[in-house]
Amino acid sequence: MAHLVQQMAYVGQTPWHELGNKLPAKQPIEVWAQKAGMDWEIRETPVRYMTEQAGALGSIMSFEDQKVLYRSDTKAPLSVVSGRYQVVQPKSVLEFYRDLTEISGFELETAGVLKDGKKFWALAKTGKEATLKGNDVVKGYILLATSCDGTLATTATPTTIRVVCNNTLTVALNGASSAIKVPHSTNFDPQAVKKQLGIAVSSWDSFMYRMKTLSERKVKSHESMNYFLKVMCNSDSQLDPAQGLMNERALKKVQAMYEGQAHGAELTSASGTAWGLLNAVTEFVDHEKRARSQENRLDSAWFGQGAVLKQRALDYALQMAA
Repeated sequence: MAHLVQQMAYVGQTPWHELGNKLPAKQPIEVWAQKAGMDWEIRETPVRYMTEQAGALGSIMSFEDQKVLYRSDTKAPLSVVSGRYQVVQPKSVLEFYRDLTEISGFELETAGVLKDGKKFWALAKTGKEATLKGNDVVKGYILLATSCDGTLATTATPTTIRVVCNNTLTVALNGASSAIKVPHSTNFDPQAVKKQLGIAVSSWDSFMYRMKTLSERKVKSHESMNYFLKVMCNSDSQLDPAQGLMNERALKKVQAMYEGQAHGAELTSASGTAWGLLNAVTEFVDHEKRARSQENRLDSAWFGQGAVLKQRALDYALQMAA
């Protein structure tokens, strides 16, 4: 099912993950569902097993405590989950944005599936943006993503994208992400999440004020080295020489990016500042970090180890500017 990796769609410029079918602007939700590979349903059936009777096949039995989730189009299995697992359909992720795009001025920008349909997401521009020194533009988005294999709660995340380099970063305040998470043990209520998001989106100005503070915090060479050591190197490298070598390569790469190789590194906002430090890490995660494929890179940058690394980079940068 490798062809499903490309089941994504976007409008405007090619997104940073470089995947998807290009769409004209302001397409209806139904077109997005088709072009983003989200026009199928998750179906479920009880787990069944066959008993044996003295060399012959026995009865087909059901295990009602768990169920198999599978795709309606290909019939391919997605996962085995608890009988209480609440499914969120791919189209529901897109429908979440219908009134936001039709009434509130949001614009869907990219959407698609990962891991053959086990995860799916949509990203919409909110219309919020801010400009740091040197015409460094940062735009606001809402990312809604979920999974059907238990690896990700249904999560709405205020996200920023730095235009000059397409670096992505989760909006966070006071050391915590503004993401709203709905576990699959409960029913997903889109309207309730949107109400909560109203509070999260209103934190945009406060978040961008902090980013402005980072862009004004000048950094000395020993501070940049200490920052990258804290962010990029972990204690595992002491136990695993291969991990240590990987960390060393990553460390050299982000330092070089900070010192001029990164997109936008020469801008007044980033050159020799804490904002430059942060963006060296976010660009490394989004565009440079080793990954088996662009799909895996996207998955890591938004939901996995890459997301953790970016959060750590943000936390240490804010500590530096405090």
